[in-house]
Amino acid sequence: MTRKTALAAPSLLSANFGALAEAVASVEESGADWIHVDVMDGHFAPNLSFGPKTVADLKPLTKLSMDCHLMVDNPQEYVESFAVAGADFFTFHVEAAVHSNRIIQRIRAAGMKPGICLVPGTPVHVLDEILGDLDLILVLTVNPGFGGQTIIDSCLEKIVKLAALRTERGYSYLLSVDGGITTENAGLVIDKGADVIVAGNTFFGAEREKRKEVVKKLKGL
Repeated sequence: MTRKTALAAPSLLSANFGALAEAVASVEESGADWIHVDVMDGHFAPNLSFGPKTVADLKPLTKLSMDCHLMVDNPQEYVESFAVAGADFFTFHVEAAVHSNRIIQRIRAAGMKPGICLVPGTPVHVLDEILGDLDLILVLTVNPGFGGQTIIDSCLEKIVKLAALRTERGYSYLLSVDGGITTENAGLVIDKGADVIVAGNTFFGAEREKRKEVVKKLKGL
């Protein structure tokens, strides 16, 4: 039986912010599939990071999908600006949105693929009414804000539940997992049902010439 593999999406949050163009080039040459962009406003998540201009400046440098994860209050206010910047996926937090379905429709109308994210303390059932509208579900396995945290093992069962619901209901969303993922535990996360592995420190903490091997392990190869 062939083992399932996943897409690899290195997170720019762990890159050198003074050399983001080099970071993107490194992601491309490593064989990774997506570039993960963590957007934080200092309110929803206790940190500040990137905005739409970062995406707009980096998009011409790569053919890889720009996977934008917005850890912000009022995510609906940023939909059009990230679409114009060139984002491919726009993932917002269900905890930050009252009218999730409306935001999903707005994201799709702007030409992006809608995703939604759950923090560790949010249960899967809150997504029940919108599962069929999503292209991506991002399960955070650490609390949002900073890279380099250790995976919260109890969050892995959310992946199992969401994978089962996808099969039962005939949905096609991708399951992405972010937080504390290393080359040692990536295989376990994939076995739970993950389709996309997001990793920051594991990727950018490795020497550039070793990142191809890191990506292979993150993909489960």
